[in-house]
Amino acid sequence: MRARLRGFTILLTMLILVACATQPASPPPPLAANRAPFIMTDDPVFPAPPELAPKVRFWQHVFGIWGRHQVALHDNRHLDLVYGVLTLPGSAGDSQTAEQRDFVRGHRDQLQSLLSQMEFKIARGAPLTPPEQALASHIRASSGGPGAIAGASERLRSQRGMRESFKRGLEISGRYDAVFRGVFREAGLPEDLAYLPHIESSFQNHAASSVGALGMWQFMPATAREFMMMNAAVDERRDPVTAAQGAARYLSQAHNRLGTWPLALTSYNHGIGGMSRAKREFGDDFVAIVQDYSGPRFGFASRNFYVEFLAVREIARNPEQFFPEGVRYEPPLRQDRIRLRQAVAAPTLANYYGVNLTELNGLNRAWLPVAQSGRVPLPAGTMVWLPAGTMLRLAQQGASSRTLALAEPVTTVRLR
Repeated sequence: MRARLRGFTILLTMLILVACATQPASPPPPLAANRAPFIMTDDPVFPAPPELAPKVRFWQHVFGIWGRHQVALHDNRHLDLVYGVLTLPGSAGDSQTAEQRDFVRGHRDQLQSLLSQMEFKIARGAPLTPPEQALASHIRASSGGPGAIAGASERLRSQRGMRESFKRGLEISGRYDAVFRGVFREAGLPEDLAYLPHIESSFQNHAASSVGALGMWQFMPATAREFMMMNAAVDERRDPVTAAQGAARYLSQAHNRLGTWPLALTSYNHGIGGMSRAKREFGDDFVAIVQDYSGPRFGFASRNFYVEFLAVREIARNPEQFFPEGVRYEPPLRQDRIRLRQAVAAPTLANYYGVNLTELNGLNRAWLPVAQSGRVPLPAGTMVWLPAGTMLRLAQQGASSRTLALAEPVTTVRLR
């Protein structure tokens, strides 16, 4: 298979110098042997057909090699077709400055013009300039082959590197990994589903999308109401562990209906109904779905969701290969957890358990402001986090029957 990411650096240096009047793209630094992307091995649970390998390697570059100061110009279908990597001017923050956006747009527009000109000439059998010939050769050598030349200008896309945010997500994952794995294990699902927040939020619990998805697991409101508690007092999308339990319920249902993990995981982005339509058209041939399915809203994000999962899974399982400087994982979560047997106001709950209300509210991110203040009671069934050792202290003090009637300890998720 000709799919590969190597070989584009020299080409892009020449192409951008020709196509762009502004600063040339900086080729990415040579990859040290200990940072080279993994070649995927097949897995019966999460299969990685060889046709997906170029896409997996691309996302390994995005998450583990290219930093936020770098922007790759690439083909949105054939991800190994990378034309080059721009280095943003100035300092690189979480979001790009107006100057940096203009910088990327200018380079992209001029490269797109060069691609369009090359396509036009090839379609009419006209001779190519040396840069155009080099560009055509580069495209033909990609996984798309000669057929990728047609429409290449329309498929041009930019992708910013995410190495810093991914590394920070790895650090935060140390707090939740054991708990998340316990959630999926007890649901009878593969434990490696615990890596999903790397794609959805980089383990940032405050993450919110422009379309309404919220939290570490990025649930939309309608889906959240089906798989967790979401009402006037509580939005469990804001609780990473409870949302993980909701994700386990969703993924269990998705896998039962769709039959394979590539389809079930893709449904996390595209919906069970959408992937059911894809399955009716292509069966379980996931490679064909990725390459040829053109159902409603099955765009770049949906098409790449599963290969992103494969990429982050490999990086998270082998962090030393991508982060030789080391990763400082946060210590595992250590808190007590209970489930309310009856409705109760937060101030009353704090008094029962001898916990400062401000501290209690800080531990329970799912509680909305009206519940934190006590204006709206927490409904029965609400999951409550308490400071580590609270239940042991109560047991040593001799918990009253009134306290025991209020809530029950939760043992399904092991925190210690």
